[in-house]
Amino acid sequence: MSLREADDEVVDAELVEDGELLPALGARPLVNQHTVLRPGQAIPTTADRGPGYTERDIYLLDSTARALEEGEDEPGTRRDAVRRFERWCMEHGRVARPCTTVTFTDYGNHLMEQGLKVATIKNYMSLIRTHQPAGKQPDNSLYLQLLKKYRAKNKRASRKKQAFPITLPYLIPMMAKAEEDGRPIGIRDAAMFAFGYRFLARSSEEVDLDIEDLTILDDRIIVWLAKDKTHQDEDQTIVLHDRADLQLVARMRRWLAHLEVHGITTGPLFRQLHPGGRPATGFREKIATRRGDYLRGQTVNERVKLWFKAAGLVTDGRPVSSQGLRAGGATDLAEAEATDKEIQEAGRWKEGSPIPRAIYVRPVQAGKKDPFAKVPIHVIGAGEDT
Repeated sequence: MSLREADDEVVDAELVEDGELLPALGARPLVNQHTVLRPGQAIPTTADRGPGYTERDIYLLDSTARALEEGEDEPGTRRDAVRRFERWCMEHGRVARPCTTVTFTDYGNHLMEQGLKVATIKNYMSLIRTHQPAGKQPDNSLYLQLLKKYRAKNKRASRKKQAFPITLPYLIPMMAKAEEDGRPIGIRDAAMFAFGYRFLARSSEEVDLDIEDLTILDDRIIVWLAKDKTHQDEDQTIVLHDRADLQLVARMRRWLAHLEVHGITTGPLFRQLHPGGRPATGFREKIATRRGDYLRGQTVNERVKLWFKAAGLVTDGRPVSSQGLRAGGATDLAEAEATDKEIQEAGRWKEGSPIPRAIYVRPVQAGKKDPFAKVPIHVIGAGEDT
């Protein structure tokens, strides 16, 4: 008998009409050394454990099923990782869920054979493993052995390329270019960039905000954040003070005024727009995604790349992405000699996180120091015999 057959051989079952009680499946006695029965009392069985259930008790409503299935089809998400794994399993005649340890290990090796980054492989394999049914996750020890060898043989695969920091000297021209012709999409993007920089936002946090989450005053914006990556069980109230160069308040008010013209005063803060500037309306529009009225994080990434290039800006080789807005704000703080704790709090990193110092403070400090500056410049002919 195959592993799959053994897993499936639990009990014979049959469908029942809607509303009909499900039959007691293989009722067995429930007796142990502590069972005490009075004379004539029936021996309890598994059928006595609880009420009789009907199909209504075991099938989700359509609306609930759709809500559970909603998600972004973006690179790196669980949906994307699982779909790739399922496709590979189908091509190789494997069972994807629950998968065996052999299948899990082989797939990990498949990703390594493609020369992917170690971080990418770890992310995908983690998402696939957690997608397996509870208690049926494959053993990952063999896969981790392979990954260790892969990391040793492919040192460049372990290198993490940080996003290019979009600091103010880059951000200001980007926003100006976006607003140059006054189109609604440029107004939206400039507001989104200013907000992302000042909020040190992860794009997933920025696109999940609602208009109601913001209180806009003349010199600041107060943001209510239900949760973020490091604060899953607590909400936060964050004050974003405006700056003369960023013009966060003015840009955000201009974008909200455009939405109000179209009767939108509540709901998603940043939205898809039609070519003419009219906001899209969720599932009723052909251009809508599973996120309905909410903009996708990937869209922010695409807009950052577009306006960076349109503004004629160039990088030092690091990739341009929406993460650059968060990196830019943190880098500017480090340049201004903000403390590790100040950067940590501004970016909502977990308390004690090494990221602010390792990724932003140290590189800035290293860039300012040059021990060879103490060495006198050698001038040809100076002090030499002619």
